[in-house]
Amino acid sequence: MTNTASASAAASGTPTAPADELVTGSPAAPAAEPVTAVHADDRLHDAVVVGGGAAGLSAALTLARARRDVVVIDSGEPRNAAAAGVHGFLTRDGVSPLELLRLGRAEVESYGGVVVAGTATDARRDGRGGALGFVVSFTTEGGRLRTLRARRLVVTTGLVDELPDVEGLSDRWGRDVVHCPYCHGWEVRDRAIGVLGTGPNSVHQALLFRQWSDDVTLVTNDALEPSDADRSAFAARGIRIVSGRVASVRIDDDRLSGLVLADGRVVDVGAVAVASTVVARDGVLRSLGLEAEPHPSGMGSAVPADPLTGMSREPGVALAGNVTNPGQQVVMAAASGVMAGAVINMDLITEETAAAVRAL
Repeated sequence: MTNTASASAAASGTPTAPADELVTGSPAAPAAEPVTAVHADDRLHDAVVVGGGAAGLSAALTLARARRDVVVIDSGEPRNAAAAGVHGFLTRDGVSPLELLRLGRAEVESYGGVVVAGTATDARRDGRGGALGFVVSFTTEGGRLRTLRARRLVVTTGLVDELPDVEGLSDRWGRDVVHCPYCHGWEVRDRAIGVLGTGPNSVHQALLFRQWSDDVTLVTNDALEPSDADRSAFAARGIRIVSGRVASVRIDDDRLSGLVLADGRVVDVGAVAVASTVVARDGVLRSLGLEAEPHPSGMGSAVPADPLTGMSREPGVALAGNVTNPGQQVVMAAASGVMAGAVINMDLITEETAAAVRAL
């Protein structure tokens, strides 16, 4: 069993949306309304971005600055919401995840882009007029079912981190239970760090976290058996190995203080590193025939896309961020969003140029 830690100026005018659906900060969700009808926006937008995290907003910003009519659909569930701050993002180091998104939305909107609060449910091909296009369905915070038409799609729906079934572990996620040393290593430096075994990647994780602390213990959690080479490397670096299944985390004064094993032993630690199993949020993509596959890293699943451009196997659909690359930090996801936005803009230019040539 696992626990889940829940981590998305136009050339022909500025797109608009109902005022109660515009995201301009972190609005409280209105009272739920029953879904009684489909509200269709029949305008053909240049692009719809599904997912309003760093990747999605960066794609939207790139498209808006290219004078594209772009709409972002954002469910407000960033992977890193539990973290106190984003790190490794030049000029924004330490900013809270929600503040980063607030700033990003404002930048997108300043160029005429629109950010809509809602959850995309599916997308389908829309071949009206013989041109490449899509219809995206989504449910608003108020419970209404709406649709948007778009010439192109950028999907940046991210992933979900599945954690081992250890009592109390998910409650500390993003605080003193972490996964990435480049995201959180500085914040847990010099603490006693316990690496909770989930598989072979935990060996790599233990060696990594040793850079931030000389007190590192790998607790196997019945999930792996280090090889002789692993044990030699650990001995050389002063990393301890404790065998046994972890039952719970110990908390004292709202601080993590230990890992409690099933046999009653306690490993004293001040932070826990755990390699989560990542599961791509591919629901919208499945409706287009694109599904998550096991990622080569062994971290979990992701939806394949061209590693340079982000274009998927489905024409007109680009992917960016953790939905296609689970190893990306926030700044990397943002960069992949910029690339996806630029590639989609070029795809539209190619289509428009071909149409202009045919019209001669």
